[in-house]
Amino acid sequence: MARATGARPLPREGRRLGALFLRFAGAGAVGTTAHYLVLVVLVSGFGLAAVAGSVAGSIVGALINYLINYFWTFGSRHGHRHAFPRFMAVAAVGLAVNAATMALLTEVLAVHYLIAQLMATAVVLLMGFFLNANWTFGRTR
Repeated sequence: MARATGARPLPREGRRLGALFLRFAGAGAVGTTAHYLVLVVLVSGFGLAAVAGSVAGSIVGALINYLINYFWTFGSRHGHRHAFPRFMAVAAVGLAVNAATMALLTEVLAVHYLIAQLMATAVVLLMGFFLNANWTFGRTR
């Protein structure tokens, strides 16, 4: 019998995927914090262009994210020779998407660089989760 609201509970796989996404997002929060710190320091402190500062921050965040995702999020059983190049390929795609989004939003649409970075981060988060869960680590947890 359906619930009064018509909503069904998530199947086990859906709950597991949701928990995995929360771990991924938590790991991403750590990497994103590093990314934003580098971005703000380079743009506000050193006068670097927003896109260049964001690219540098993205690289720092990607390295931190790899380690957290490898050990904690996915509990990977793959060796680093398998996982690291794939993770970095996903990070490179994320870097390109991030840079293109930042360029579009800051240089074409004149959105403040921090608001633009929030939007770019959301896009890269969803894309990165899908690719890493299905290709890099193969949902090993």
